[in-house]
Amino acid sequence: MTTARGEQPQHDAEVDPLERLREPTDPACDVFLTGTVFLDIIFTGLDSAPVRGTESWARGMGSSPGGVANMATALARLGLRTSLAAAFGDDHYGEYCWDALEQGEGIDLSFSRTVPGWHSPVTVSMAYEGERTMVSHGHEAPPSDGALPAYPPHARAAVASLAPGRSEEWVAQAARAGAEVFADVGWDDTGRWDLAALPDLEHCEAFLPNAAEAMRYTRTDCPRAAARALADKVRYAVVTLGAEGAYAVDGATGETAEVPAIQVSALDPTGAGDVFVAGFVTGTLAGWPLADRLAFAGLTAALSVQEFGGSLSAPTWDEIAAWWQRAQGDARQDPEALRGRYAFLEHLLPAPARPWPLRRAVPTIGFRATAS
Repeated sequence: MTTARGEQPQHDAEVDPLERLREPTDPACDVFLTGTVFLDIIFTGLDSAPVRGTESWARGMGSSPGGVANMATALARLGLRTSLAAAFGDDHYGEYCWDALEQGEGIDLSFSRTVPGWHSPVTVSMAYEGERTMVSHGHEAPPSDGALPAYPPHARAAVASLAPGRSEEWVAQAARAGAEVFADVGWDDTGRWDLAALPDLEHCEAFLPNAAEAMRYTRTDCPRAAARALADKVRYAVVTLGAEGAYAVDGATGETAEVPAIQVSALDPTGAGDVFVAGFVTGTLAGWPLADRLAFAGLTAALSVQEFGGSLSAPTWDEIAAWWQRAQGDARQDPEALRGRYAFLEHLLPAPARPWPLRRAVPTIGFRATAS
């Protein structure tokens, strides 16, 4: 959904999941996040992994903003007013990523900056047999020259990526200003798996690790036990269980929820974790019951892995509506169980404008807009 510079974004059916909650005094921003934007180049249609000393040809290729842009795009496509603070190179890659996010997705980049002389980080992803192999290159952006604000914008929520031994002042600032902070975490290369090494966790409303990460951090051998242990640290502890779905605990009330995964044909898992977090953030801000948030997050993640790429595969409401219409007539599904689990979507979904499966146009670099 990329447009030429200066054009207005062309979105699918507009759905605002927070429409009934909005007040004139609310912050203009629903979700704020910051991080590194990569240019992702995705090769698809590979029959196997590349073999040393040979040349492999891919049947397809796409390009899109990646890194933190995966999360920002997923949030924006679910109707949340999203603001991203990031550094962009002043090369063609950086210009392309900026336009794709601002013009194509409607993401607010007023807190972002273009860095003269800094080239954009790049990731090449090769997808095959439901897995992916990635090669990345980049250098850390030079320190801000004062172009970025000293404080994050006033927002309903913020998304942080925690790392051992690192504390970012903006997380505490956002929490003190009233934002609900949602956090994920990456693999701990130090091998210590110490929750005390995640100082920003104390400012978080929700923590969403996968099962392996959760069990290592809590020294448990069961992901559900890990979620219960993490609920002593945050309000919502959410542990993703891969093909088994997800499990969550509300640390304030003791409520638990578990939702099975939707069985799909996975083509590329890139960005699925980001889409899951975006779905959970959306449901939380909308005030949905815990089980509905989990179900929605799992659904959006499942839809994303059926497409290639990170931000490319983040679903829109049109895609969710098309899936819902198709799923209810699928003989392999239990229609009663399906309606019971996803009935909460009925009042949100637009009428499907296109049949399932939907295929998003794959943007690439180099085409110039022609005058109409």
